[in-house]
Amino acid sequence: MGARRANGAALTRSNGHLPTVEEVSAGGVVITPAARGFDVAIIARYNRGGRLEWCLPKGHPEGAETYEEAAVREVEEETGIAGSILTDLGSIEYWFTVPSHRVHKTVHHFLLEAVGGELTIEKDPDHEAVDVAWVNLEDLDRILSFPNERRIVAKAKQVIQDSV
Repeated sequence: MGARRANGAALTRSNGHLPTVEEVSAGGVVITPAARGFDVAIIARYNRGGRLEWCLPKGHPEGAETYEEAAVREVEEETGIAGSILTDLGSIEYWFTVPSHRVHKTVHHFLLEAVGGELTIEKDPDHEAVDVAWVNLEDLDRILSFPNERRIVAKAKQVIQDSV
């Protein structure tokens, strides 16, 4: 093992390679009824390379927050929309490298129902989100930047279909 980082991630080093940081986030698919099914609140942010990416809202749990509590808070901070959790959609994992270390990230996703608020990025304390939009659930496959998030949306569609 290694030292703990400020965000709760563990830093480990093996065989002279870059150290690995384990990170955990939580977020979700927040839906509201629309003329055609449901709309989903998504955010745009710039990646480290300066490219604009549309993605699901998510962030690190704070203190003793559960993944569910972190997902609700992060969705509201990044989109302005207050949500209530309907169900767990599972998690995704991915790797990326920054100059000083590799990151292994796990993101826990939930399906949330919008219960209040208005779309805004003004509540985002990290100012990572540069735009926010309601996008129809059926259009997300062509808008979301990441295949693993498109798979989470597919799970959300299935849950919704099975519930109706």
